[in-house]
Amino acid sequence: MRAYHIGDRIKVGDTVGDVVEKNLLITRLRTIKNVDVTIPNSLLLSSHVLNYSSSAQEYGLILNTSVTIGYDTPWRQVHELLISAARRTEHVLELPEPFILQTALNDFYVTYELNAYTDKPNRMANLYSQLHQNIQDTFNEAGVEIMSPHYSQLRDGNTVTVPEQFRPAGYVPPSFRVSKTDD
Repeated sequence: MRAYHIGDRIKVGDTVGDVVEKNLLITRLRTIKNVDVTIPNSLLLSSHVLNYSSSAQEYGLILNTSVTIGYDTPWRQVHELLISAARRTEHVLELPEPFILQTALNDFYVTYELNAYTDKPNRMANLYSQLHQNIQDTFNEAGVEIMSPHYSQLRDGNTVTVPEQFRPAGYVPPSFRVSKTDD
């Protein structure tokens, strides 16, 4: 079927790894944890194979991740922060440019999906880790909390979750307010 070659990063069932051997009876994958997995070719013929490498050099492989941000943060700012995080990530291609999809308008927050291209599919796990670190850094630097607004429903008197070094000088948590209503 020629669905993959030696060195390709593929996924078969729940196993993701680089093809290190293929012969008449088996295909051997090496996972990112250096575990060798032997898969009978009969299983490969009866299941689908995801090949992350086959188009990566010509078109780029899209890495994607999602964050949920409350409606109080302007969507244009979220887009800028996510794209900035992608651009800071090693091996993310400049062209095609990273792009954002707003995938859901939930009750309390918007779901944003960051999509960024790479030509290094064999480094996916490390790239995702770097991408997530860069997302945290760019949002912290901008003072935008990445958390479900469910958490912030009763925030009066609580300190924001942005790390201390990114808070404005002289930051003081808001006071707790109780309002009397006329009944």
